[in-house]
Parts: sequence; structure tokens; C-alpha cells
Amino acid sequence: MRLGLALGYWGRGPDPRHVPLAQEAERLGYHSVWTAESWGSDVFTPLTWIAAQTSTIRLGTAVAQMAARSPTTTAMHALTLDHLSGGRVMLGLGLSGPQVVEGWYGRPFPKSPLTATREYVDVVRQVLRRQAPVELDGRFHSHPYRGPDGTGLGKALKPITHPLRAELPILLGAEGPKNIAQTTRIADGWLPLYWSPNRPEVYEASLAEAPEGFLVAPMAQVRVCDDVTEGLLPVKTMLGFYIGGMGHAARNFHADLMARMGYEEQARRIQRLFLEGRREEAVLAVPDAFADEISLVGPRERIAERLESWRKGPVTDLLALAPDRESLRVLAEVNA
Repeated sequence: MRLGLALGYWGRGPDPRHVPLAQEAERLGYHSVWTAESWGSDVFTPLTWIAAQTSTIRLGTAVAQMAARSPTTTAMHALTLDHLSGGRVMLGLGLSGPQVVEGWYGRPFPKSPLTATREYVDVVRQVLRRQAPVELDGRFHSHPYRGPDGTGLGKALKPITHPLRAELPILLGAEGPKNIAQTTRIADGWLPLYWSPNRPEVYEASLAEAPEGFLVAPMAQVRVCDDVTEGLLPVKTMLGFYIGGMGHAARNFHADLMARMGYEEQARRIQRLFLEGRREEAVLAVPDAFADEISLVGPRERIAERLESWRKGPVTDLLALAPDRESLRVLAEVNA
């Protein structure tokens, strides 16, 4: 099982720890480093900054939001950075949810998310393979554009720049069972937001037809500490925000996923508390058991023991949300 470092997105400003952490991860033999975006910092610029100050570690987006860019724009970002970094890019894409797509990007959330995702990946693949001008008679991503408000003058084009790698890896951040199953057919890997090695049945059917070499790369908060309860607080804070606030009361993919993982009553309670403005209560309502099974928290011996269960399943890459060098080092040592 390979290790990656997940840095997430910025908060109020750039995190001065990110480049040193990425350099330390490279020194420790980590395979990859990943950045993210929400509605603040973008995903590609920090990754480019990291690329300029590292030499071997792979560079991943987890995830680049599809609503933020047309598929050809995303492909341009990926092929450009792939050239500049010497072929180190891994392109992780995600659809996000209605609140972000419509509230931040000012675009309609697709009524057929699977179709929109499939078309997006198709266009990115066409750009990277550069076998012919990009053409797709799609519902969401037609190339050339043929909508009623167009000029009719659009021309199918190939990228001027020859991509460094035609088969640059594409991974998808998918949560629903049908979306995950489609991911195994159209992408090179999957980026689960929550992964519990104790509940393989949650994803078993969706991954049943995954081809050989398919990447499964979940994120997990990793924290070396003596007090497990205290160490789980950042995990619970993250869960409280995502399950409570990242979505509408009637449509929250994160809450739905927690429910499928056996915590439906707790998920709805967290959501209700958060939406009522009782955020601290929402965080405290996250069960320690749930936070614990999707993370690696505690003393070195506990992390080493629990890591064994992550190795037994289909996980190929563990992307560690690790805020400090010691946690990075310990994870590398116990995974050796």
C-alpha cells in the first residue's frame, strides 16, 4: 500500500507548512502529494508551487471541481503541469454538490450527474490522447458547442501542445454506489472521502467490476498522540462540517454516505444540529466510533496495529491528512 500526503485546501490564507510537509513526505518515500479546492484557493496553483520545490513525488488533485472549469480547461491545466513536473500529475476530479455548484460557481447542478461526469472525463481523455479534434455530441459538454445561443461557428480542435502522457491517470471522487461503479469503468482510480476497512460490504458491489490496476485511494486523518479521544477531535470537527454543512437538508451526499455506513440516525442528528446553528453540538454528536474507524489516531503501536486492516482490502494508496512531520514519519515507518 503506497502512501500519499493530502494537504486539502487553504483556510484564511496559505498554510506555510504545506511545502515543507510535501518535501518531508518526498524524503520519507511517500508516493504522492494532493491538494484540494472548495470556494477559496484553487487546486492547481498550490500544486504547481509544490512541484517546483520537489523532484520525484507524484502530484495529485483531490479533487479538482468539475464545475470550476470546462473539461478542456482542466485538461490544459493537467497537461501543462505534467510537462513542467516531468510527468508527475494524477488528475482527481469531483462533481461537488448543488450548494457549491449553484451557489459558488453559478451553474446548474446537472440533473444527470453520471452522464455529466462521463462526458467530462471523455473530453479530458480526448484532449490528452490528441488523436483527433475534440468532438462530443453531449448533453452537458458538447464540443463544438451547438446550443441555440451559439454562433454555429465553433470548430473542433486538437490541443496545440502535445501532452506528455496520453494516459495521464484520472481518478474520480465519487460517493454514490452507481457513481462508484461508473468510476471503475471510465477512470483509473477512485478517491473515497470516507473509508472504513471494517465495512468492506459498503463498497463491495460497486467495486465488483474494477479492472486490474484500478486505484483506490481514500483519505484518512493520521495523528500520532497519546490521547485517542483528544486526537479524534479534528476528525470529528471535519465530519461535523461536511455532514452538517456541506449540502442541503434534503440533499447532502456526505450525510447519505454516513447513513450507508451504519450511522443514519447520528448523521441526521449532526445535520439537524449544524443547520440550527449549534455547530459545537454537531461536532460532539459525531460518534467517536465512526471518527475512529475512518482515521488512524493514537500511539504508534495502535496506528501500526490498525494499519493492518487497511492493507487487507482493496486500498492501493492511503492519502494521509497528517498535520505534522512526526505523524508522517511514523506512518512511513509502520507501513514499511
